[in-house]
Amino acid sequence: MIPMVVALILGVVEGVTEFLPVSSTGHLIVAGRLLGFTGPKAATFEIFIQLGAILAVVVIEWRRFTGLLRFDPARPFSGTRGIALLALTSLPILGTGFLLHTVIKERLFGTVPVAIGLFAGGVAILIVERFLPVPRIQGVDGIAWREAFIIGLFQCLALWPGVSRSGATIVGGLLCGLQRRAAADYSFLAAVPTMIVAVSYDLLKSRGALDAADAAPFAVGFVVSFLAAWIAVRFFIALLGRTTLRPFAWYRIAIAPAILAVRG
Repeated sequence: MIPMVVALILGVVEGVTEFLPVSSTGHLIVAGRLLGFTGPKAATFEIFIQLGAILAVVVIEWRRFTGLLRFDPARPFSGTRGIALLALTSLPILGTGFLLHTVIKERLFGTVPVAIGLFAGGVAILIVERFLPVPRIQGVDGIAWREAFIIGLFQCLALWPGVSRSGATIVGGLLCGLQRRAAADYSFLAAVPTMIVAVSYDLLKSRGALDAADAAPFAVGFVVSFLAAWIAVRFFIALLGRTTLRPFAWYRIAIAPAILAVRG
């Protein structure tokens, strides 16, 4: 049975880091190693609690998601057009992830690749912030097919644990000319279809690792992840109104050698 304290800790780690540009996968890998929680059951648990974080964004952005049920001329990101934009953003990472799934799991799910991804991503964020183009798209409704596809290509970088799906899509949005808040909002929206498909695929493959005794810790991890993600997303949105992504970049750069030190 999964220890309840482990379920609590990993639920917090997943919820806090999933939508911040710091890599939830990287943090879960490191946290799992430090807690001695590894193996097939640990991998399945870490996948499952992502559903709690996904639900938090769906609840926060419920108006945007219900808007996808019908087209509103006043809100171009709605109806089938909004769905098609999200699909265009999701297809590159889903296709690449499907083809490279085994290689990624076997070669990159370790502390050294995570540290490399965190450090390289931090440096990339600092460079982008230094040479950021003047924003020309003020909201999600201004996103067109070109921006959706480019952000989708950037999202593929997150297949390397430690890079961060959120960080990659936000940086891609900023380089496309999105205003900082718009880039974050679209990153949250684009996370939902991508994560639902990826998580469902992983859970289907690892369903044999579970038994009835796992129900309680899985439920705790799910709920804690939901609550932590809710708080983190609200915090991040408020923070973007006052600062840049640089604090997250410096955090990534600082924690990378610390991860290698712990490993050693």
